[in-house]
Amino acid sequence: MNATPGQAPVKSIMPKWVRNPQDFVGGIAMMAIAVFALWASSDLQGMRGFSFGAGTAPRMFATLLLGLGAAITVVGVLTEGQHLAKYHWRGPLFVTLSIVSFALTIRSMGMIFSALTSFLIAACGSPETRWVETFIVGVCLTAFCALLFPYALGLPLQLLPTFMIR
Repeated sequence: MNATPGQAPVKSIMPKWVRNPQDFVGGIAMMAIAVFALWASSDLQGMRGFSFGAGTAPRMFATLLLGLGAAITVVGVLTEGQHLAKYHWRGPLFVTLSIVSFALTIRSMGMIFSALTSFLIAACGSPETRWVETFIVGVCLTAFCALLFPYALGLPLQLLPTFMIR
């Protein structure tokens, strides 16, 4: 790990035997997801002899993911590669908050308010957000959704808040 001119040496929390930290950590994460999927599908029937059931596909894909994760982890140990990149939490945090906000407000506040609010919350995930343009796009998308879902698709969605309907 030589420092190139103008850059400080990279400090790593990984052991010396891990030569490609991005692949190593990515493989570990894939294996963790696969183990969770195997655990979550353990009570589904299937995979008994030639009998296929509801648990067959999840277990097969989880086993495949476990094997691929193990292979990627081994590649992380055996080959040289990039160090761990810095992870920015702002985007995923605000998108998650946006989804939760929509889920909590759709019934009581109606689709128009919920859609626009969740769009604006998700826009907070980027420091480069230009608010005038974001608001215009949010209003246009909300209007499109207000026409599409209840009228074009015939879904029984409440458009306005409950206190405005009564």
